[in-house]
Amino acid sequence: MDRSAVDAAGGAHAASAIPDSLNIRVDLPPTPRPVMPDDEVAVAIDDVAVDPGGLVAGPTTTSVEVITPALAGAAARSGAHADPSPYGALLAADASRLRRERVSTDTGSHVAIVDVPADAATPAEVPETSESLTADRLIDLNRTTRPAPHGGFNRFIYEASLHLVNLGDSAKARAYKELSARIQRRFDGGARFVPVLTRKGGVGKTTITALLGMALADARDDRVIAIDANPDRGTLAERVDRQTRETVRDVVTRASSIGGYTDFSAFVSRDETRLDILASDTDPTLSEAFNDDDYNVVAGLAARYYSLVLTDCGTGIVHSVMRATLQRADSIVIVSGGSVDEARLASETLTWLEANGFGELVRNAIVAINLATQGTHLVKVDEIEAHFQSRVREIVRIPYDPQLAAGSVVHWDELRPVTRHAARELAALVVEGLPVDRGGH
Repeated sequence: MDRSAVDAAGGAHAASAIPDSLNIRVDLPPTPRPVMPDDEVAVAIDDVAVDPGGLVAGPTTTSVEVITPALAGAAARSGAHADPSPYGALLAADASRLRRERVSTDTGSHVAIVDVPADAATPAEVPETSESLTADRLIDLNRTTRPAPHGGFNRFIYEASLHLVNLGDSAKARAYKELSARIQRRFDGGARFVPVLTRKGGVGKTTITALLGMALADARDDRVIAIDANPDRGTLAERVDRQTRETVRDVVTRASSIGGYTDFSAFVSRDETRLDILASDTDPTLSEAFNDDDYNVVAGLAARYYSLVLTDCGTGIVHSVMRATLQRADSIVIVSGGSVDEARLASETLTWLEANGFGELVRNAIVAINLATQGTHLVKVDEIEAHFQSRVREIVRIPYDPQLAAGSVVHWDELRPVTRHAARELAALVVEGLPVDRGGH
């Protein structure tokens, strides 16, 4: 068959298969709504519908005053010259305390430039106190101004290199300084009172008071005093070398003649750490007469001249002196021994305090566990500590020290390093629980 004939026949058949009309539907996305950039919207003139019937026939002239107080204020603050271009206003807004906000009105949505008040744009800074001007902040450390390092090996390298190699303080020295910084925290608003108490005698309450006072006085540069308020002849003054025989009774008797710290210092004994100790009466018949009014006289005078006032309380928890002591307290230290009955009585002291309205003091209290008491090696001290952790803020263990066990004069520098560290840790925890600013308290 002829090829051309076949092609002609096939083309005719294909043409006959095409319909007379053909509809093709194509779904296109909706036309996006044009959105003007914010900078253009800010200077655009809104489209407003005009009613032709409201037009006044004949030529007229109307003056429109354009007021832009925000931009004017910004220009005044920045000292910029007037710019006739509307985009200059936007640049001025970026350079000033202005912000753009999109608002909706009857004529549509547009961007408005809003002046931000000075107090909202830039928070007012709290004036710094003179204490912020520390040496660490102001002195640029270099080889000549950097202090000599503390710590055996680092100090040895420093000296062997003729002060050319300064590795800084050792880790142990840095830890010591950090603990000292915690103890040295300053207070405003008067003295802070910290009673040391327990319901059982013989657990080392007086010894803990002396240790705490020495640790505070050794690290701080303000005055610290420990008052022996035990109405049953306390022995706190026997923990230091006594320089006077005056007692709390003498302070009460001659309170009107005390006009300054020099007068008050004649009644106290001071140890090598600068801790002042005011002794209790040695005559039992007189000391029993020491009551809450007498304590308030002594405490009031001490508050004038000291930043921290420790009180070695007696075991008579219902005595009137105890009530006066607790009413002044900013924090308390509860002393517990390492035996079963000593720990139980210390816990009962906390219960009594809670039942008599001193629950806040209990929650902020520090428990010092004296491991030098008899029976400590027979009990699970961890269990005693776990019990008190559920009731108070912190617990500190005071280790056995031969000098403390003697019950005589305590010399801070002769204590074992572990004992001094425990006392310093107790002091740091006590300070951290005291209010920085008592205000009108």
